[in-house]
Amino acid sequence: MDPQLTELFATQRGVATSGQILGVMTRHAFDKAVDTGVLERMWQGIYCLGEPTDDLRLRGLDLSCGRKVAVCLGTAAAMHGFDTEDPPDLHILNPPGGQMRSTDGLVVHRRDNAPLAFIDGRYATAPAWTAIEVARALRRPRALATLDAALRSGTCNRADLWRAAIAQAGRRGIVNVRNLIALADARAESPMESEARLVMLDGGLPTPELQYEVVDGNGQPRRLDFAWPGRRVAVEYDSMDWHGNPDALRDDRRRTAALMAIDWVVISIVFEDVRQRQGEMVARINGQLCRARAA
Repeated sequence: MDPQLTELFATQRGVATSGQILGVMTRHAFDKAVDTGVLERMWQGIYCLGEPTDDLRLRGLDLSCGRKVAVCLGTAAAMHGFDTEDPPDLHILNPPGGQMRSTDGLVVHRRDNAPLAFIDGRYATAPAWTAIEVARALRRPRALATLDAALRSGTCNRADLWRAAIAQAGRRGIVNVRNLIALADARAESPMESEARLVMLDGGLPTPELQYEVVDGNGQPRRLDFAWPGRRVAVEYDSMDWHGNPDALRDDRRRTAALMAIDWVVISIVFEDVRQRQGEMVARINGQLCRARAA
């Protein structure tokens, strides 16, 4: 690769305008670099070397605007460490006095009263505000997953979420989100565990303990996804990666046997139970809880 081109991108942290690039190489070489994928066009007149990351795309916007752009919604959630939805588009705030427009891969928002936080050299909507704003646009199960993840990230607490919900009063989806704040739990370790918990609660099951620790019959410490310790009943969520994995299946059977040795009953659930067979899942868990209570 042309050393002048390499130096240009190194100096500008991975991004450059077409004009800057044409200052160090010919138009023919420029067109060839674009055609072969050496240069990737991110935005109008803005390029990077190879495959662009979200960070490079944001730097490209900074270069295009002449200032650092602030981010919101899913892009801010990712910066704060609690994005659960992996949105394909970047979400940014229109700079004061700016005239930026949404385009493929970019959604520009106006949030005049949104509180901002400075993180990794860039402004983003504050963590609690971001969590509430993201959750408002999601189905209830995914909204709870976002609130759980926000608490788990440690960037905000439940009181912060309440204050952000009050600040967003009257906006679409806020009532559903407000009703979920009391259910949010930092102990949830994955979005699907959050979804499963909401199915249980909506189905009338007692609130389970999350990530409950026991010592099994082999003397090994175990953490149970959902547990009702008084009845020695646990539910474990098996992810999609678990399907068709012989080693995981063998380990699961050993784990179940070790828990049975200390009189625990373990119910396994999978994605389809949570999304497609909610009634059957709740009935299966409830039946075991009732049997344990009667024993």
